[in-house]
Amino acid sequence: MGNRLSKIYTRTGDDGTTGLGDGNRVAKDSLRVESYGTVDELNSHLGMVLTYELPLNLRETFCEIQHLLFDLGGELCMPGYVFIKPEHVTWLEQELDKLNDDLPPLKEFILPGGNPPAAACHISRTVCRRAERLMVALGRQEAVEPSALAFINRLSDFLFVAARVMARADGGEVLWRGGGQK
Repeated sequence: MGNRLSKIYTRTGDDGTTGLGDGNRVAKDSLRVESYGTVDELNSHLGMVLTYELPLNLRETFCEIQHLLFDLGGELCMPGYVFIKPEHVTWLEQELDKLNDDLPPLKEFILPGGNPPAAACHISRTVCRRAERLMVALGRQEAVEPSALAFINRLSDFLFVAARVMARADGGEVLWRGGGQK
């Protein structure tokens, strides 16, 4: 893969543009840059989740997701390249199903929180949803691979279920009471 950075600053972005992986320059606030920047932000939040004590299987899944998010960022940075494939979506669905199998059915909405790792997972979920919205908007202007969209959509579901698992590990989920009831 491309060049490695030996010098971090280049001064080429001082005019408000940045270079894409294919060499083209675009505005730093373009939908493409916003999309891969938000995927990078999501990956950083998952790094925070990984600072907590997690069951080994969940830790391994989160680590694999981080690698796939890095690939997704590369895909978004290099128009025309495809890294996220249908089999990645299938794998994530299988991981999601495994986590969800041991949970009781939802009867109420769940508030973000429960404990620090669950709360960090909920933050990751909301950033994931923002990345998805940006990718959908980008897809109205330029090509975005269907597998990439499916992956980011499924990932927010996975993060919701992972937050439930983490919250239930030590105290439980925070259920919404509705209507401001005390």
